[in-house]
Amino acid sequence: MKLKMTLANKITLIRAGMSIVMFLLMIAENGFAMIAASLIFGVAASTDWIDGRIARSTNTATPFGAIVDPFVDKVLVGAAFFAFTEVSYINVPVWAVFVIILRELMVSTLRVLAALDNHVMAAERWGKFKTTVQLIALGLIFFIADVKLLLPLADGSLRNVLTFLDNLLGTLPYCITVLTALVTALSGISYLKNNWAMLVKSWSLPVND
Repeated sequence: MKLKMTLANKITLIRAGMSIVMFLLMIAENGFAMIAASLIFGVAASTDWIDGRIARSTNTATPFGAIVDPFVDKVLVGAAFFAFTEVSYINVPVWAVFVIILRELMVSTLRVLAALDNHVMAAERWGKFKTTVQLIALGLIFFIADVKLLLPLADGSLRNVLTFLDNLLGTLPYCITVLTALVTALSGISYLKNNWAMLVKSWSLPVND
């Protein structure tokens, strides 16, 4: 029997590749590379919605997609937040990024344990909300970074607009990241609570009475 990868899974893998390219551009310490990274992030984030919709509408959801799609989301988000901690003109707190990555690793571990228990751990509402918050937060931070990069190059009315945006939004990345870390942590607690029985089963052995 000949097997063929579904379109949704192909899009998921493309998003993984885009995440790597985005990260490399972000750490290149070049303004134009950062702007290119923001564009790649925008396209990659949109594919998260597209592949899920395709899988549902064509009834082509697969175990690979159920596990790899959220993993790739974590790669995209983690790479962007991690890279931003090294960007001098954007104040993204390392500790908040650590909280975000810690939660993602914890949930990924739960998914592996679920797979070993022969079932796929479905995404929860909290998890979907968390991902939406993360992508919106990163979109805003990318926008703020782009404003800061374009400001020295602009003149006239455009410079006035960019100056206004920079004054209005320039200090937001710290607050946005902290808020995102809080939502991310709460979603992790929800996953831990709902899968606690499975976790206990995974680390325990039956006891003979």
